[in-house]
Amino acid sequence: MMEAGYGSLICTGNTAAHRGRAGYAAFAPTKAAQRILAQSIAREAGPKGVHVAYVTIDAVIDLRWTRKRYPDKPDDFFIKPEEIADEVFHVANQSKGAWSFDVEIRPHAENW
Repeated sequence: MMEAGYGSLICTGNTAAHRGRAGYAAFAPTKAAQRILAQSIAREAGPKGVHVAYVTIDAVIDLRWTRKRYPDKPDDFFIKPEEIADEVFHVANQSKGAWSFDVEIRPHAENW
């Protein structure tokens, strides 16, 4: 992509990339490292025309097994995979004049 002078690399992660929680000492650093790696790549690849972004998914994804795990939660507790895909597509296709790096997506009912 850098040789071609264009392209997008969109990394996805979760809230642990920004803050740790009790009981997640082994997990949170891995997500933070993923985000910082993406940031380093963005600083190297961006000037060469490659858009790199990190999309934080601060939500429970609407899947069969998550519905079973949270049977009492309303529909707006979950984020649909298609909604994630729509946002990632949007970020990947931003014009060079307005690139995003940190993008957070969540359902409106998410307590953040």
